[in-house]
Amino acid sequence: MAISYEELTTKHPCYALGKKGQTGRIHLPISPTCNIECKFCDRKINDYEKRPGVASTVIKPEEAIGVIARSLELCPDITVAGIAGPGDTLATDYALETFRLIKSEFPQIIKCMSTNGLLLPEKAKEIIETGIDSLTVTVNAVDPEIEAKLNGGILYHGVHYTGVEAAEILIKNQLEGIRLVSAAGITVKVNTVLVPGINDSHIEKIAKTVSEAGASIYNIIPLIPQHELSDCRAPSCVEIDGARQKAEKYIDVFRHCQRCRADAIGVPGEKDYGDQIYLKRIAHKDTFSHG
Repeated sequence: MAISYEELTTKHPCYALGKKGQTGRIHLPISPTCNIECKFCDRKINDYEKRPGVASTVIKPEEAIGVIARSLELCPDITVAGIAGPGDTLATDYALETFRLIKSEFPQIIKCMSTNGLLLPEKAKEIIETGIDSLTVTVNAVDPEIEAKLNGGILYHGVHYTGVEAAEILIKNQLEGIRLVSAAGITVKVNTVLVPGINDSHIEKIAKTVSEAGASIYNIIPLIPQHELSDCRAPSCVEIDGARQKAEKYIDVFRHCQRCRADAIGVPGEKDYGDQIYLKRIAHKDTFSHG
């Protein structure tokens, strides 16, 4: 059985309420590909950018156990093994395969997965059976017209959808998946990338909708202007705080997000051990496709 939300607030750095926690996490860069085309996402293989969607290498599920063992030696504060990319965790089978290995070899480790939610309804049963303790779903809008401004398209069961049609499928699946997973007792966190001029006036509606679907905590992440939204500005601290205050009417809000790399290791905001673990780290740019 997955651990409770209350326990996660003391053992998982992304669920800490109030003062930032001192627990650590290891992100395993297992998932290489993605099935949606977020206009702000620029997935990279490098060792210098500190943001989501970036990793220095992609490892195989069977390598993950050794990586966790070495990471625990360097940082005993690690309580969580998470998979958050650099692609989507449900676009391939690698993440769930890895979590099954972790469940067997490190039963004390909290298992945390992040996804865009496109395949969440059809994968929900498998997620539950695998024993995931917490699930993060990135929901940037619950209005298809707004989502279409943030997402160029989706690849869904071999068909490429774009515009509002793609947004309708994605939002429907995200909310249905959140309902299914949360009903099974798994804690669900929702991330939203705050984009001024696009979804900044929509945050309250997102928070209310995902809370009603079963999410327990909400994380508002400021846009990093890049890719197709490189001309957009990042939200100010005042705008971020205002969005969080609106969301707090409906759901707990996490305020300490470090916008971690997909291969981060250690206590967020402190020393990162990734360069000692992922020995294949490279220093040149290499862009993933959205395939």
